[in-house]
Amino acid sequence: MATLTKQRIGSVLAKQGILIAFAVFMIAFTIANPKFLSVDNLFSVVRSSAILGVMALGVTFVVISGNLDLSVGSMMSFSTIVVLDLHDKIGPLLAIPAMFAMTLGLGAFIGFLVGYLRLNSLIVTLGMLSAIHGLTLTYSGGQNMDIADKEGTWFSAFGQGTALGVPVPILIFIAVAVFLGAVLSKTAFGRKVYAVGGNGTAATFSGIRRARTVFTCYLISAACVATAGLIQASRSMGSQNTVGQGLELEVLAAVILGGASLLGGSGTIFKAVIGVLILGFIQNGLLLLGLQFYVQFVVTWVIIILAVWLDIAAKRGKLWSPIA
Repeated sequence: MATLTKQRIGSVLAKQGILIAFAVFMIAFTIANPKFLSVDNLFSVVRSSAILGVMALGVTFVVISGNLDLSVGSMMSFSTIVVLDLHDKIGPLLAIPAMFAMTLGLGAFIGFLVGYLRLNSLIVTLGMLSAIHGLTLTYSGGQNMDIADKEGTWFSAFGQGTALGVPVPILIFIAVAVFLGAVLSKTAFGRKVYAVGGNGTAATFSGIRRARTVFTCYLISAACVATAGLIQASRSMGSQNTVGQGLELEVLAAVILGGASLLGGSGTIFKAVIGVLILGFIQNGLLLLGLQFYVQFVVTWVIIILAVWLDIAAKRGKLWSPIA
């Protein structure tokens, strides 16, 4: 009886451990600081999480397809710098689509290498992380970018505006999540993504074009990165070359927290949104407790390790390896 109970507890922790841990964190943060659950703070957390969230939505497609994308941080820096630079040269109306086209070009290149050439996604995107960073520095000449006339442009609406009292970044996050959620769960393409991630060989023999599916997933990821770069540029109206540095790990942590398996074949957009919010609220809670911002890096690492452990545990139905 005791053994059966222990197994049931282990199974519940393996499947719902992240949500249980999140609930514990929320309760602890609320007790430590009553302002944690205030409306203003909740809006602040969701708004600050919008950029990370939009990026995570795109990476969710890549992870479900059985691949990784570690280039999104550098790609976001690139898109932010490009749109800020082009804003003063050709105007925001042309700068935005030009930035999207250039960012999609990078996504297409990665998708070609991983999808059609069958190169390892970890190696490709890790290399592209460095390459795109170098491209950003080359493009900007190593200089930060700022919009000259910050008051005379409508460009700030994407990052600083509100609609019906709701910050525009939150509305963009919700809109992208609803759209991509429908694509993943309601379309034939979404089913192909799950099939390719679950068993690529079987999907190929079933008539699914694996290369095209993977290629499209990287295009979706690049489009989401471009959207995040637009929000970031609009919010700050200026940027450093390294604005997206390190975000790839936070994005991956949020996606895994949302239940997407690193082995591919599982995950949802809704759970990815939950993962983003979990990470955002934990980081916010740590700041309200008076801890320094760099403590977040350690916490993010712990969350990634915990999420991967629970992901593997959920696959085998046990917290501990039977070999151990």
